[in-house]
This record gives sequence, structure tokens and C-alpha cells, in this order.
Amino acid sequence: MPIPEDVTGDEIDKDVRQELLSLPKGLAEDVSKNLVMVARLIDEDPEGAYAYSKIALRLASRVAAVREAAGFAAYANQKYSEALAEFRAARRMTGSVDLWPVMADCERGLGRPEKALEMAGAPEVHKLDKAGQVEMRLVAAGARRDMDQLDAAIVTLQSPELASNTVQPWTARLRYAYADALLAAGREDEAREWFAKAVESDKDGSTDASDRLAEMDGVEFVDAFVEVEDDEADEDETDTDTDADSDADSEIDDEVEPHAEASVADEVDVDDEDDDIEDDEDEEPVAEPVVEVKDDDKADDKD
Repeated sequence: MPIPEDVTGDEIDKDVRQELLSLPKGLAEDVSKNLVMVARLIDEDPEGAYAYSKIALRLASRVAAVREAAGFAAYANQKYSEALAEFRAARRMTGSVDLWPVMADCERGLGRPEKALEMAGAPEVHKLDKAGQVEMRLVAAGARRDMDQLDAAIVTLQSPELASNTVQPWTARLRYAYADALLAAGREDEAREWFAKAVESDKDGSTDASDRLAEMDGVEFVDAFVEVEDDEADEDETDTDTDADSDADSEIDDEVEPHAEASVADEVDVDDEDDDIEDDEDEEPVAEPVVEVKDDDKADDKD
């Protein structure tokens, strides 16, 4: 697949670049460019990111960073079985537990929430950093909801991180998940409160908490673009009606004008006859034979 000219491969993380040093220079450059494309497209074009990840995987399948990137690209496309296989491979190569939460979420995606809960209670969770532990809590709560255990999901999310007033990268998502679980359990007042708190902490728009809050308040959003299109359609319809009316008026005018011309001509003829009558009244009496000749002329004129 083509690589844009502005992509050099130097954009990748230094730790990933360090892993690629085991490859020949030209090959490392090609792999790094494909990894950059995976990172660039994974949110907006998951299918494109997946295609680039397959190329990187073909070029350097023994590099852990490549396997991890391939796993996230498959995960973004809901290819959970493939994603889980790649994450497991990356974990075997590095020995890291960082991918443990997303691996558990793959189990959820495969319809195995019980397995996800089992992973949530595994010793690996204690090795995770704070962000990883919060992520694992979110996955566990999701698994509870998959099993229709709403109350258990709510309890799972209740934690010091949720109660903290300090905003962390995970705060908005944690509050949002808690509000959503409350709403699913029918606790609307509490849900509204936590959606509002999620909005306060969601500085980068990682959730749609503001939309959910507005929906609960009965606020309806209208797509302005659709309204513009409707207005243009109405204008076009109006213009069409106007054109049709104009055409109809033209047809009527065409029918009326000949009659109008005839009426004018008739008026002219009448005026001429009146003038003739007046002229006759003004003339001196003439001999009878002359009058008969003029009457014949008038008869000819009328004919």
C-alpha cells in the first residue's frame, strides 16, 4: 500500500525504534513507516490501519511492537480472535502484562465474559500500573453487564479512582461507565449526576457524555446540514411551481391576445363607420342618383 511522502518512519516511539534496530536498515524503515500508518488511521479508518498492520506483520513478525500493533488493528475491526492471538504473542516476547486488560476485553468480544472476569482476578492485575488497573475494572464491569449483573457492575466500578476529585486520563471514561450502568439499572437521577461529572472531566471528548446528558434533559439536536438541504429542496420546488405558473400564464396570454387584437380591430371599424355617419350628416343633400352610387360603395366596403 502507498505511504504518504510526509511519513518518514521517525514518528514512531523511541522504544519501538529500539526494537527495530534488530532489522536491516532498509527493512526497519519500511516497517516503521507502516507502523506510523497504523497509528495514524486506527481511529478514523480501522480497515486501512489493519491493511498496513498486515504488511508490517509480513515484514517483521518477530518484533513484539509489530505484533502488538497488529493486535490493536484487529481489535479496532472487531476481529477479537485474531487480536487476542497477536496480543498473546507480544506478551510472550516481552513478558509484559500491559496488554492484560485488552486481552480480557477480547474474551468479552468472543462471548466469554466469564473468562474476562477470571482474568480480572488473576495475579497479573496487581502488576498493572494505576491506568491498567482502572482499565481492568472497566472490563470487569462490562463483563458483569454482559451477564445481566447490573448491580454487580455498579459495585465493581465503585472505587477510590471514581470518588477522587482529581482528574486523570481515565477519569471521564470511569465516570461515564458508572453513569451508564446506573441508567441501565433505572437509577436515572444518579445517572444524570455522574454523566454531568463525566462531562466536567472529559476535556478531550473521549466520551459522548454531553450528548447523553442532553438526551436525559430532553434536548433534541437537529442536523443543520439536513435543514439546509430541506430548505434548498423547498426553494427548488417553489421555483418549479413559479415556472409552471409562468408557463400557464403564457399559454393563457397566447389564447387571449388574438381575441384582444380582434376587439381592437372591431373598435377601429366601428369608429370608422361612425365617422362615415358623421360625414354623411355634415354633407349637403345631393341628387338622388349620386346617393345611390355612394350606397353601393358602402355595400362594397362592408362586403
